[in-house]
Amino acid sequence: MNDIDIRRVSVYIPSRRTDSRKMTHTSDEKEKHKLLNRVRRIRGQLEAVERALQEEAGCAAILQQITACRGALDGLVAEVVEDHIREHVIDPKASRDNPRARAAEELVEIVHSFLT
Repeated sequence: MNDIDIRRVSVYIPSRRTDSRKMTHTSDEKEKHKLLNRVRRIRGQLEAVERALQEEAGCAAILQQITACRGALDGLVAEVVEDHIREHVIDPKASRDNPRARAAEELVEIVHSFLT
């Protein structure tokens, strides 16, 4: 039997943001508009799932719609994470040859390929 020693388990608890800084992905109106359009499309997809459930549609149709919702959410997450890395991790003054900048760009590619 696998007993877990709770004294050795560490849990990450993210700190709450106490400052009032705006996230940059929502301060640019064009980017904000793009993200809000994604959210509206996802809302429409979720409403379609709700209608399908209410109308007792077939399992395959419902699962297909749920899968589309999941893909849309993954795309939204990838977009926000990518924006966060580009705005808060990569130093805009650093050259493209900077090892940290290259590593951050690789991370963007990995996150993007994993989620989309």
